[in-house]
Parts: sequence; C-alpha cells; structure tokens
Amino acid sequence: MTQSPTEVTESTVPILAFDGVSRVFPGEFVALENVTFSVMPGEFVSIVGASGAGKSTLLRMVYAEDMPTAGTVYFNGRALNTIKRHLLPFYRRNIGTVFQDFKLLQNRTVFENVAYALEVQGAPNAEIEEEVPQILEIVGLEDKMEFFPRQLSGGEQQRVALARALIHRPKVIVADEPTGNLDPISTWEIVQLLLKINEFGTTVLLATHNKNIVDRINRRVITLDRGRIVRDHQSGVYAI
Repeated sequence: MTQSPTEVTESTVPILAFDGVSRVFPGEFVALENVTFSVMPGEFVSIVGASGAGKSTLLRMVYAEDMPTAGTVYFNGRALNTIKRHLLPFYRRNIGTVFQDFKLLQNRTVFENVAYALEVQGAPNAEIEEEVPQILEIVGLEDKMEFFPRQLSGGEQQRVALARALIHRPKVIVADEPTGNLDPISTWEIVQLLLKINEFGTTVLLATHNKNIVDRINRRVITLDRGRIVRDHQSGVYAI
C-alpha cells in the first residue's frame, strides 16, 4: 500500500535525537561530551557503560530533568529547550520513567500508586477505574491491586513502577538501571516485560551495566565511556 506524504514524514522522523550534546557540571566535570545519535520510533536501545560514564545524565535529558550545556535534544523533531517550563509536565507524559529504587508511595496500595499518576492530571474516576486494572494486567499484578509495596517482592514492586510508567500510554519508556536491586529471576521478568511493551510499539531506552541482559536482548547498544559514545552497534553483545 502506498504511504501518504504524511506517513512517510512520520516514519522517518526520529522520536529522539541528540545533536552535539555536552553537559558540564560545576567544577568542570564533563558528564557528556559531543553526544550525537538518534532513535527511531519503536526501537529498543540499551545504553551501557561503567558507573559515571554518563548514562543517567543522558536519560535525564530525555525527560527534560536536565538540559545540555551545549547542543540540542529533540523529541519528534522538536527541540526540548524550546518548551516553556510550565509546559514540561505535559511533555513528560510522553515519557514513562522507571528507576532502580522503585519510588513507590509506601502508604498507598498498588492500585493507588498507579492511579496517582492519573489523579494528578485530574482524570475522572471512571477513567481511573478502567485504565489502572488494564495496565496492572499487562504487568501481571491484577490480583495484587490492594496490596501495599511492603507486601510485595522487589520484582513485583518494580512491576508496579513499570505499570505507573505505562499509565499515560507513553511513546517512550526510559528505564535507568531498573534491575539493579533485583535477583536474576526477577531481573529477566522485568526485561521480558520491557520487550513486551516494545512489541506494542513503545520505544524503550534501557540504561544498564548488566552484560548478561544486553547480550540476551540482542538489540541496538550504545556504549558510553567518560561521557562520549565509543560504540553504537545495531545488535550484538555489550563490548567496547
């Protein structure tokens, strides 16, 4: 079937692009130096490198928690530094974030933790009651909606965090060392969920230092070393 001009344009615009991005912190600490790469919609990209290589700094720029000292970060062709500060929360709904330490609200149930992301944007109760169970079913926690985080294993808590990241149906999932506190079985369960989410068409950026994970995923790997990209390989093993 012939694509319309609009379809061709959308299919060729990277969902994320870094153009000559550097980030220098006070004291002349260079976290990123002249980083350039792009990510197409639906890609699964692992960002790897030793501790301090710049992985977390790079991911913070994707969800506009930090801005470059030089260069530009683009989302769907739009420069993030052109988004007014009061509009950043609306932009961030395009980006689901998952961290190593879960960041769950301990006094709220699984259902309430996931629902909270909708509540803060003023979603009606009917939408919340419909959307949250659907997302919890995707991550395999539909039977633990009334549990509190302390009643869950580490792997289950991370699945709650992943459900919360998915509740806005984001275009991109950013996962920063999401398996760092998990045992090997739970680690692979989370990775399989990320792969499943990617199959739905969501772009995934995974920062990890776990070589086994990257080797098993066998997707594109960007390797950082002291803030520079030293390797960008379309598939294969974690190696410099």
